[in-house]
Amino acid sequence: MPSARDPRGTRKGSSVLKRVFVAPDPGRVRLRFASRAVIGIGLAVALCGLVGHSLVAAITGGLAALLALFTVTDATVRQQAVTTALLPVAGLPVLAVAAVLHDQPVARDLVFLAVMGAGVYARRWGPRGHSLGVFAFMTFFAAQFLHTVPEQLPELYAAVVLSLCAAATVRFGFWCYERRLPVVAAPAPPQGRGLARITTRQAVQATLGGAFALGLGQVLSDQRWYWAVGATWWVFVNTTSRGETLVRGFRRVLGTVIGIAAGFFVAIPLDGAGAPTAAIVAVSVFGIFYTAAVSYSWMMFFVTVMVGVLYGVLGVLDASLLWLRVAETAVGALGAVLAVLVILPVTTHAITDAWIRKALRCVHACTAEAAERLAGSLSADPGPRVAELDVLLGRVRLSLAPLVHPLSPLKARKARARQVLALLDDCVREVRGLASIAADPAASHDARLSAACSRVEAAVEALLRQESREEKDAVRVGAQPGTAMDPALAHLHGLERALADLAAPLHSSPRAPIAA
Repeated sequence: MPSARDPRGTRKGSSVLKRVFVAPDPGRVRLRFASRAVIGIGLAVALCGLVGHSLVAAITGGLAALLALFTVTDATVRQQAVTTALLPVAGLPVLAVAAVLHDQPVARDLVFLAVMGAGVYARRWGPRGHSLGVFAFMTFFAAQFLHTVPEQLPELYAAVVLSLCAAATVRFGFWCYERRLPVVAAPAPPQGRGLARITTRQAVQATLGGAFALGLGQVLSDQRWYWAVGATWWVFVNTTSRGETLVRGFRRVLGTVIGIAAGFFVAIPLDGAGAPTAAIVAVSVFGIFYTAAVSYSWMMFFVTVMVGVLYGVLGVLDASLLWLRVAETAVGALGAVLAVLVILPVTTHAITDAWIRKALRCVHACTAEAAERLAGSLSADPGPRVAELDVLLGRVRLSLAPLVHPLSPLKARKARARQVLALLDDCVREVRGLASIAADPAASHDARLSAACSRVEAAVEALLRQESREEKDAVRVGAQPGTAMDPALAHLHGLERALADLAAPLHSSPRAPIAA
């Protein structure tokens, strides 16, 4: 049965480690992403060392390169290059303000929270706004981490610009694999007006959650309080609903705790030794980039290990600092959780419904493009639509993650969410097969394809308008058995069946038990 499958297509009982490191990697994109990051960041740090920059400047430059390679996700290479060029515009003024306010804690804290709120709000302008917002916040965060003062600004400015140039050279010159990938725009959060806009609500939530984390974090430590604010910030990044935020907060704490445990066996014994530390940092960078798309907990594990060894290089690492990191992370996650539960909450059901609708519209568009291609149109190309559908399915997975989480007590909603994911997986598989056949120049048009495509379009439209029971039955009766000899028809019939089966979990009460 579809509902018995794991959302990622693996069997129940598969280990988390296997799902992360043996997860499907079409085109080896994650492997390339991680390998390029190690090269780009390594080059940036090496250049900082060659020109004589201090350790603090090298760390600042390395962070700038990491953010440039990690957060810039525009749809086209040209847009990515423009966003990368704009990063200093967002980050360098913030770095200057953070340094000037170093000895003025009240003003510093207020500006930090303002930068945090603005960074989240900037997501309304799409991937570029997101990238610039993250870079601005992390620049202020780095200034606290490294205790930046105004006298250091010229060197840090030079290190940031040099490192961004190094990262851009690797990304757009030496290894620009994106030029050979389909153009896929990152899906924007569901829109609205005023406080109905998700980014506006999250900006308010992040600011107030950050204020809570800042206050309680300073009670724990007047030196490392910024870790609590950073934890709140990163819990909000790439989440939309309260359910997503709750799960991400849990995973952040889990990844940090596991990373701290590793720190006792790795970071503390190293004690800042040069070559071993460089090797651990390189492995950690690879792990951050390689696991980011499949496991937030493992990504946080590698972040925590990397930060631990960097503290060792700075000569301030000990066991108490590692435990303080756990406490500050827990406080930051708590601030995010309280904010999304109490302040302008965004329900998981509303966001999930919006993402599923986007995915279904994309299925409709994919089918239409494939049908036109099979009919002989040379301009029709379902490839980019299929790539977009993969991205949208990832967003659906993220939105449904709270419901399919092992600790979720909502059994009926968990079963329903798993069924929806399984059926959407079926849709994506059939659409991919249909697109691959349509790309074959030898594929010919069959008159039955038009009828099947029309039925698929009717099924999608019926799902989107939440049709009555009679209409759902009509859609189900219209789906023909997949006995046709033509492979394209077989994929279309499979797609019809999956869409017809989606009607039950999508249009009944979320808390009602689903049929077997």
